Amino acid sequence: MKQEERLDYLISYLLSEKEEYQRIPIPYEAEDKSRLLRSLMNVRPPAPVSKDFLNVQDEYLSKLLKGKGITRKEDLKPVKPGLYLWKGDITTLAVDAIVNAANSQMLGCFVPCHGCIDNAIHSAAGVQLRLECAQIMAQQKAEEPAGKAKITEAYNLPCRYVLHTVGPIVYGTVTPKHRKLLACCYRSCLELAASYGLKSIAFCCISTGEFHFPNDLAAQIAIQTVKEYQRETSCSMEVVFNVFKDCDYEIYKRLL
Repeated sequence: MKQEERLDYLISYLLSEKEEYQRIPIPYEAEDKSRLLRSLMNVRPPAPVSKDFLNVQDEYLSKLLKGKGITRKEDLKPVKPGLYLWKGDITTLAVDAIVNAANSQMLGCFVPCHGCIDNAIHSAAGVQLRLECAQIMAQQKAEEPAGKAKITEAYNLPCRYVLHTVGPIVYGTVTPKHRKLLACCYRSCLELAASYGLKSIAFCCISTGEFHFPNDLAAQIAIQTVKEYQRETSCSMEVVFNVFKDCDYEIYKRLL
């Protein structure tokens, strides 16, 4: 099956799941088809799906990843012992675990093609990631509190695991509680990764996007928390600070 045939199959499958989708036409252009597929995946609830769908989806996402290219930790140069700074797409980074800035429902972003990292990670991982997150939340029977962390498989991502953490939401002035919760996000992820024996972890800029934590202060807390953890535990886990925006790259470069 060629990539466009996979795309058509996946779209047709997802459109057939709901009666209200029956009138949605499949676009002609490949770019429009890709956007429609991602939208349908984004809004899809965590419901059972056929093995055939998963097989085709995994082949499709594998081909997409190959086209983007994979960056391995070994390709990066440390800025300090055990610390790396990398600007790029975290869904193409091959480390033991990447960190996802989740929301309290922890099911991924349901806004079609939204620009948040939560959406990007779930879209690249495949529908299995939302299904696993739903199982975790069903057992927990409560929203995920800020400052904690959960771990899942990575599915079609090049990393081994995804660590999900909910950062603090800032409305107006940053409070001591906001600072503490953000530090807890980083520490919780490090502790969880260590408990699984992981050797490398990549952090996104937690809470700085939709949650409005000031970028400079967030970077200070991130670096300080990681350094303190490394010093207190003598942990050999390597940490990548992953940024996507030029402004964040300059902030981390200056601070490191």
